[in-house]
Formats: sequence, structure tokens, C-alpha cells
Amino acid sequence: MEYRIDPRVDAYLDALPAWQREVGQQVRDLVHSVDPEVEETIKRTVQPYFVLRGNICALLAAKTHLNVFLYDPLVPDPHGIITAGHGNKTGRTLAVHEGGTLPAEPLAEMFRGIIANNRAGGWRKLTGR
Repeated sequence: MEYRIDPRVDAYLDALPAWQREVGQQVRDLVHSVDPEVEETIKRTVQPYFVLRGNICALLAAKTHLNVFLYDPLVPDPHGIITAGHGNKTGRTLAVHEGGTLPAEPLAEMFRGIIANNRAGGWRKLTGR
């Protein structure tokens, strides 16, 4: 799949251990495959973000896992892939550990929901917050 890359996201991924780089690239490819208008950027100095009329997700490497932050508390998680932030008011997290598998289709479902909410004005507008 071809999409417009931000070389700063490449630099972030290139600096990671191979397994985190692979998972990060899978997330990157997946979010772009969900909607061709998704853009990538760097926020908070070094963190890769994927956006379309608002934040969709961000990546953050930790010592033992790679976090995928999902920026919409409204989108349901029927497959139970969220690993942290269940009660958060702004977003939740999926942590993928070394040797783990990215739950691609359930995550794509959540990306589609976040993008739909962003196109409708964002979850804050939808909830009146």
C-alpha cells in the first residue's frame, strides 16, 4: 500500500528494536489502509500520530511493549483488545508485547469508528464535552 509518509515517523520506527519496528509499521499500514486521507505527523516532539480531522492514534515505545493510543473513548471494543485506560475520558491503549500479535481486524474496526466520529465533529462534540 502506498501513502504519504512523514520521514520523522520513519526515523522514530528505525530507532526501535526490530519487533517494535515491525508492530509499529503494521499499525501504520493498517491505519492508512482504513482511510486514504489519514495523515501522519510527529507531536510531543517525537511521538508518531495518525490524524484525520482529529487524532486517530499514536505510537509510543516502552521497554517491554509498544503502545497504540486510541484517541476516542466512544468507539466500542467488542473484541476486548484494549489493555489499559478503560475508564479514561479521552482515549485508551492497546499494548503489544514482544512475541505478541497485533489484532489487526479488531483494531481496524476501531480505527473506522474513530475516523467516523472525527468526520462527525469528534467525540467531544458528539458527547457535548
